[in-house]
Amino acid sequence: MKSADTPPEENDVASSAPDIIEQYLGFKTKHFLMALAGVVIGAFYLSNLLFGNASLEVLLQLENYEGHLTSEIARLKQENATLQKEYFELKELEPSE
Repeated sequence: MKSADTPPEENDVASSAPDIIEQYLGFKTKHFLMALAGVVIGAFYLSNLLFGNASLEVLLQLENYEGHLTSEIARLKQENATLQKEYFELKELEPSE
């Protein structure tokens, strides 16, 4: 029922706004808003997965750091073996009591 105070064009435009979404997108307004909310939530989740505290970037950095620590352990083991050899050689030169 159209109001007598408003021109007929304004009522037609206001009532046809939800119909535009349905006409162009094929969704009712309620379904369109639910789908839009799902896309926004999905985008937030995906961005958090890629760039957050428990992200792929952090995983790759930790794997790189693990490789660095592994090589550092190997270097320190070699240095330890060299120092132990030097220590036992020096201990042999000390007079026994």
